[in-house]
Amino acid sequence: MLFEYTRRRSLRSPVTDAPTFRVGKLAEAKTAGQTGGDISHLIDRSYNYHSSRELHWHLADRLGLAPGAVTLREVHAA
Repeated sequence: MLFEYTRRRSLRSPVTDAPTFRVGKLAEAKTAGQTGGDISHLIDRSYNYHSSRELHWHLADRLGLAPGAVTLREVHAA
């Protein structure tokens, strides 16, 4: 399953001092004949992610999917 997300800037991690981000919007990607639906409500949008890989694993766990079945693509807000 392909998902698209937009980032919102967030704080620096107090543990690693690395930049983090929050998810602005998360949606299933549009596929031929289907419109992608907003699924932002399925995750905690106040969580500060350290990487897209962390979001990938969190999303797979949340949806009960194997990590290999999830693909993420970042889209930039217009």
